[in-house]
Amino acid sequence: MALLYLYLKERLKYKVLDKFEIAASVISFIKCNPPENCMIQYFKNIEHQTIAVDKPEAGTWVNVLPPLKQEEFTELSERLDIPIDFLKDSLDIDERSRYEIEDNAKLIVIKTPTENNSFNESDAYYITIPICIILTHHHIVTVNSFENEAIKKFLNTFQNRSPDKKNMMVLKIFEKVVTNFLEYLKEINQRRNLLEQKLYDSNRNAELLELVRIQKSLVYFITALRSNELLMIKMVRTNILQLNEDEKEFLDDLIVETSQALEMANTYTTILSSTLDAYASIISNNLNAVLKRLTSITIILSLPVLVTSVYGMNVPIPGQGLPHSFYVPVIISLLLSVIISAYFQKKKWF
Repeated sequence: MALLYLYLKERLKYKVLDKFEIAASVISFIKCNPPENCMIQYFKNIEHQTIAVDKPEAGTWVNVLPPLKQEEFTELSERLDIPIDFLKDSLDIDERSRYEIEDNAKLIVIKTPTENNSFNESDAYYITIPICIILTHHHIVTVNSFENEAIKKFLNTFQNRSPDKKNMMVLKIFEKVVTNFLEYLKEINQRRNLLEQKLYDSNRNAELLELVRIQKSLVYFITALRSNELLMIKMVRTNILQLNEDEKEFLDDLIVETSQALEMANTYTTILSSTLDAYASIISNNLNAVLKRLTSITIILSLPVLVTSVYGMNVPIPGQGLPHSFYVPVIISLLLSVIISAYFQKKKWF
């Protein structure tokens, strides 16, 4: 409940929520963080096997999953000698990528993509959330605001990690984050292609709204990737982790892959924006064509009305006594309609 309170508090800082949005946020939060998964996990690598232990030992990876009570934050902070603010930073989903050193503990915050489980149909398909990585003398701690694929993939390969090489463990988490970005970007591109094809075939608003949701996802990705790239570049420049040459080279490769993902996101955003602009132009042109056609039909139909109105006046009209006078206005109306129709056809108004 404490984590849920902080989560809603952070959302209310930036937006006034009505009761329905608050309910949707609570449901989404519970769905992303079911009570049965609430725990602090301790893992140790013993003979290349991932072993779950009951308490933190030297060389243990501590993985914190939501939600947590305030007392649990305090207890974990005192047990591992970590500033409690480092543990709470992950609760703010808008936390930017950065690093910080305090009381012999190092905090690294990096943004990772995840699927958005919001019930609001106008929200983005994917959002970005922070992962807090805390390095102490004896432990490496990861704090997650939501469950995410990056930490799950890292857990699956934890048996290949060496506990005494905490720097490489941090870089491997970075690698999983970059991999997730690339995978989600490929999914976004495939979904965009399918929606564009459906949009051109059906011209429905549903596909258009889904493209807008994809565009929102790309905005999240671009912001997070740019922030992650600056974080990694700053880490190389300041050497906060005191990396060796191999680790520096690995981090340089991650910067290149992050730049590649950022370029992909920018490219997909440009293509999507161009698609939406082109579709808006197509809709405008179609609307203009329909209005032009309706205007032409209105003009053609108004000519017979004008002729019959003249012949319908209660005044003497030349030739009204002739036996075939009825056909005169009819023929005049038809001739005018044919002439105007031929003119509009020549001007390609039809």
